[in-house]
Amino acid sequence: MSWIYFVDLLGTCIFAISGVITAIHKKFDLIGSLIIGFVTAIGGGTIRDVLIGRHPVGWLNDRNYFFAILGAYLIAYLFKSKVLQFRKGMFLFDTIGIGLFTILGIDISMSYNLNTEVCLIMGVVSACFGGVIRDVLVNEIPLIFRKEIYATACLFGGIIYLLLNELLPFKNLSMLISMGSVMVIRYLAVKKGWSLNIETS
Repeated sequence: MSWIYFVDLLGTCIFAISGVITAIHKKFDLIGSLIIGFVTAIGGGTIRDVLIGRHPVGWLNDRNYFFAILGAYLIAYLFKSKVLQFRKGMFLFDTIGIGLFTILGIDISMSYNLNTEVCLIMGVVSACFGGVIRDVLVNEIPLIFRKEIYATACLFGGIIYLLLNELLPFKNLSMLISMGSVMVIRYLAVKKGWSLNIETS
């Protein structure tokens, strides 16, 4: 098994923790929290796979994804007090998750010989749409629709990956640099208050 597979499982686990943290904050019960964690973790990848014609959808063929989500669920509850101590706990897990899933989504889409721009869009879908489903279910405005730089970070990171993939002979290095760039852009955008909001008088 390649390291990419383990990164995919890690991203699934991280996004599941993000979903469960949100559900705990919203005072969902145990089953409700599990459902929110589940859809957060696999929602974006499922939409991507359906759109590109990848059947059956990736996680349906591999029970390790279920174990990753269940593990995340247990971690979120067992260490709930520590996780919730983070001032922006959900932000931390979301930032790591979108970095991992953006590049993995692009890489999977490229294996289907899709146009470059479509692969880029699929990377954003993979990274963002699990969070969109989560936010809709917990009655929040999805981050992708707010003025925060969220999907934009995925776009920039995805473009970096597509460029590096052409310029560098080392695919793994290109993936790591690009994943990191998504996380850094997202982190700096929040820390420094960057946004794409156009002020009107």
